[in-house]
Amino acid sequence: MFGRKIVKKKTYDKENLRPILHCSICTGEQVAGFKNLHTGKFEEVMLIRNQKELDSFMEMYEIDTITKEY
Repeated sequence: MFGRKIVKKKTYDKENLRPILHCSICTGEQVAGFKNLHTGKFEEVMLIRNQKELDSFMEMYEIDTITKEY
């Protein structure tokens, strides 16, 4: 009830999509999402403003590691 929110688990196509943290060099803005390995198209999922939000994204999709792309 109080404290930590329950995170609903979601899935993604692990064969065709790779989790990426898209980072802006100029503003420092970070967006978490998935990059299609065949087309290179990036699909945004959520804006990342701090480590807690990144941890939440990684927990939601059960991701162990994520790479940054500038």
